[in-house]
Amino acid sequence: MKTLQFNEIFGNWATLLLATDDQGAIDFSRLADEIDVLIASCPNGIYSNGTAGEFYSQTEDEFDRISRILSEKCEKSGTPYQIGVSHMSPQISLERLKRIRHLRPGAVQVILPDWFPVTLEEAIVFLQKMEEEAQGISLILYNPPHGKRQLQPEDWAVLKKQVPSLVGLKVFDQNADPEWYKKLNIYKTGLSIFIPGHRLATGIQSGAHGAYSNMACLNPFAAQKWFEMISTDLPAALELEIRINQFMNELIAPFITVQHFPNHACDRFMALLGGWADVGSKLRWPYRSIPVDYLQSVRDRAQQIIPEFFKKY
Repeated sequence: MKTLQFNEIFGNWATLLLATDDQGAIDFSRLADEIDVLIASCPNGIYSNGTAGEFYSQTEDEFDRISRILSEKCEKSGTPYQIGVSHMSPQISLERLKRIRHLRPGAVQVILPDWFPVTLEEAIVFLQKMEEEAQGISLILYNPPHGKRQLQPEDWAVLKKQVPSLVGLKVFDQNADPEWYKKLNIYKTGLSIFIPGHRLATGIQSGAHGAYSNMACLNPFAAQKWFEMISTDLPAALELEIRINQFMNELIAPFITVQHFPNHACDRFMALLGGWADVGSKLRWPYRSIPVDYLQSVRDRAQQIIPEFFKKY
C-alpha cells in the first residue's frame, strides 16, 4: 500500500481488538473474522496494536502474525491500514518496525519510550531513528493521557520540523477545551490530529481530522455513518454526539472512575455490547475484564440512548 500523507489520514479509523478465549489466548481465526467485519463496515481505515489491541502483552511471534493477517486482508480489499509497532521498550518497538516494514502499511503507529519520561530532545532522537528504519513509511505518534511524557501542541511543531515523516498524532483533547483547540489550529500544520472517538463531531468542527475510534468498538458500521453525517448534516451529528457522551458518561465511564477497570476493558466491553464480532470477554493477564453479567442491563439502557449504534447495517 502507498504511504499515507497527513491529508490522507482522516475520519473514522477502526481498531483491531484481540480475539481471545477465556484464558486470554489469541484466537487467530476469530481475529481474521473480525477484520473481515471491519473491512465490510467501509471505515476510513483500520489500525492494529493500539491499547485496545493490547500491544504491550503480545509475544513477538503473535505481533508478527497479527500484522501479517491485517496486511493481507487490507491489501486485498484496498482498505487503508496502519500497523502499531508500539512497545514500552524503544528497542522492541524498533525491532517490530524492522520486521513489518516489508508489508508497507500506509503508516506505522508508535508511542514514546515509557519507562521513564523522555525529554523533548530524547523524543526527537527516538522518532528520528524510527523514521530512518521506516524507510519512507509515515509515522503516527500515539500520546495517550496515561503516557509518561505529555506533549503539548507547541511540541508537535518541533517534532514535525525534526521528523518530516511524522504525519499524525493520536492525542487527548483536554475534554474539548476551546483553548486547546486554538493551539491545535496553530500547530497542526502538516499533521493529522486525531482525538477521542466519542467527541468526533465537535473535534472535526474545531479543527481535528478524525479519531482512532472507541465508538467503532461499539459498532463500526454506525461509527462510520456518524462520521459521514458530519459532512452531510452537522447539526444531526452534533445532536448524536450529545447522546453518545451521555452513553459514555452514564454507562461506560463509571467502570473506570468507580470500579477502576482499565480503559481498554471498556473497549472490549463495548464490542460485546454491540455484538458485531466474537472477540471474547477477557483481557490478557493481569488486567481485569468487565464481567459479562453487566451486559444486558447496560445494553437495555444504551439502546434507549443511542439506538443508532444497535441497528443491523
